[in-house]
Amino acid sequence: MAPKPSRMRLTPELVARILSADDSLPQPFTAPSDADHDDTVRAILAAAPSADEVWLFAYGSLMWNPACDFVEQRVGFVPGWHRSFCLGWDRWFRGSDSKPGLMLSLDRGGQCKGAVYRLPPDAIEANLGRLFRREMRAKPSAHSPRWVNVRTENGPLHAITFVINRNSGRYVRGLSLEQIADALAVACGPWGSMADYLHSTVSHLEGMGIHDSQLWRLQELVAERIEASMAKDLPAKMSQRDSTLRP
Repeated sequence: MAPKPSRMRLTPELVARILSADDSLPQPFTAPSDADHDDTVRAILAAAPSADEVWLFAYGSLMWNPACDFVEQRVGFVPGWHRSFCLGWDRWFRGSDSKPGLMLSLDRGGQCKGAVYRLPPDAIEANLGRLFRREMRAKPSAHSPRWVNVRTENGPLHAITFVINRNSGRYVRGLSLEQIADALAVACGPWGSMADYLHSTVSHLEGMGIHDSQLWRLQELVAERIEASMAKDLPAKMSQRDSTLRP
């Protein structure tokens, strides 16, 4: 087996080349109310295996921006689910109307490695409230919390995670890695670019000793597309520079 490359091709310098489009749209959906979020917290905790030990499984942006406090972290393995860029099309956060993005969610099938966080026992509801307000921005949500089984080196546990609602109009399936890369290489919105989202996810996975071969290939494909765009723009920029130097 060939050794895994030690450095990502998608560098921060390439990520910085992605500019935000000026046609990001206002959110067309209804945001959940505080009462809605409180109801969701109560419902998820009603099914908790333990009242004072609640874990969160993170596989995407929650690894590098957890949006809640935690008192313990482990590497976890979830059977029966895989991370997928299946939550789309984003025209409000990291995408625009002309260049929509795709976000990660968990979809059925396969397996997934990520981070598992134990929430502070004395502030479980407050932290879940913060978490749900960030992750669930539409009513009904296409990205829903549920309990999953997680295997860790310290033994099995149950954790809350977010999975795609396949009945939602925002469920995207059947795209090749090349098609996903086409979108991630250009999408950008008020929250930043999809290239930055991908770079942060892959670099944090690698930092935890988790190598996701699909995401590794995807960051290579996105880097290729940004590099190709830079090479295409170079002759025009050189011509513009030369014209300013002519007497």
